[in-house]
Amino acid sequence: MSTDIVGPGYLFYPVMLMMFAFAVVVEGPGEAWVRLVIWLVARRRLADLLVLGILIAAGHATPTSGQAGSESAAPPAQASSGRVRPADLHPETGNRFPPIRRDALNEAEKKLYDTRGVTDGFGPAALRLYSPPVAESMTAVNDYLRRKSGLEPRLVELAILVTAREMDAEYVWTSHEPAARKAGLEQPIIDTVKFRRDASALGEKERVIVQLGRDAIRKHKVDSETFASAVKLFGHQGVVNIASLIGDYAATAILLNVADQHVRDVSLLPVP
Repeated sequence: MSTDIVGPGYLFYPVMLMMFAFAVVVEGPGEAWVRLVIWLVARRRLADLLVLGILIAAGHATPTSGQAGSESAAPPAQASSGRVRPADLHPETGNRFPPIRRDALNEAEKKLYDTRGVTDGFGPAALRLYSPPVAESMTAVNDYLRRKSGLEPRLVELAILVTAREMDAEYVWTSHEPAARKAGLEQPIIDTVKFRRDASALGEKERVIVQLGRDAIRKHKVDSETFASAVKLFGHQGVVNIASLIGDYAATAILLNVADQHVRDVSLLPVP
């Protein structure tokens, strides 16, 4: 008769399974697998250890802890590409709102519809048409901040990209990364934002815009040094314009989150 604590040989596997299940409940699957391996080695159950290794290699067992599992999961910024599309999404819009038909609008709304240049139901422009006063007001603000505020286009797009990255706004990012390149924003600067790299090596204006966006959204506070640098470079009105541009696209990100807007091209999604 075996002198092992599990008693006779025919009790080995039931006891092993009970001990493993208890360890999973108490310590989690990761620790449970580690304890099982140690237990088998201590009892010289080499054949069982070999079988366990084969199962792991074949993918039938996953000796990972809950924390490791979360680290190896799909990146948050790529959620649209990995998750099953919810049942409440409309294929014509990629979000929860059904498309607006132009022929159902009154004359004033049709004019706004045509001005916005809506070609399909995707994105914030189409969503805001559900509230024409909101669409009209925010369109005017956005047009001023992007095209009439005096901030050069490449820096406008940089501010938008920083906002999109800090808000994890997938749709905004996939729309504005190509626009940023077209406006002349260099790829290393785009990558600094995309990969959340240190911005200290950027040019003075680019660095300040990145820092303003990161601090305002991530920290909810801009420090005195960053503010002073921004005023020196852009003036008081320029700082208000940049902050308002960041706020404009933060509001857009919130609207898209409520609508659960999915992207058209998942290949442009940033990485975490």
